[in-house]
Amino acid sequence: MPQSKTTGNNIKMKIEFDPMADAMYIQLAEGDVAKTEEVKPGMMFDYDAAGNVLGIEVLYVSKRAELPLKQAA
Repeated sequence: MPQSKTTGNNIKMKIEFDPMADAMYIQLAEGDVAKTEEVKPGMMFDYDAAGNVLGIEVLYVSKRAELPLKQAA
């Protein structure tokens, strides 16, 4: 289920978690993805044509989190 949060600079961030895929996507900004780069195993950054980060995909979330996701919310 997507959750939205407005950050201090009024940018709305969306966080989606898919428990079946054990994956999370953090959308930092809207726009067209021009490039996706795996910055470390299981973590991809989406960039627009100007090189701005639009979103972050994290795989194997349950193996990375110290707390269960329901407790962290």
